[in-house]
Amino acid sequence: LEACLSVGMTKLQAYRRIILPQAIRNAIPATGNTFIGLLKETSLAFTLGVMEMFAQGKMYASGNHKYFETYLAVAIVYWALTIIYSMLQDLFERAMSKPYRT
Repeated sequence: LEACLSVGMTKLQAYRRIILPQAIRNAIPATGNTFIGLLKETSLAFTLGVMEMFAQGKMYASGNHKYFETYLAVAIVYWALTIIYSMLQDLFERAMSKPYRT
């Protein structure tokens, strides 16, 4: 911030052009990993009474006794969501690191 102010930038310009892009670039991996972790751990919320995919699968499987197929389908959905979000995060990281490439 001090360097930006010394070359004549305002605080708003400094934050918008220098500080926030660097902060976002550093925060992307941690927030992405946290989101993926939360996605995978939503089945733990079922113990607290929150209805989610695993709970729906459990209720469906108990009705037709196709446990393996149901849990496999739920696992594939979790896997697909994780893969899709990981790819989106990678694209965002690449876009944010473009100015730093040589």
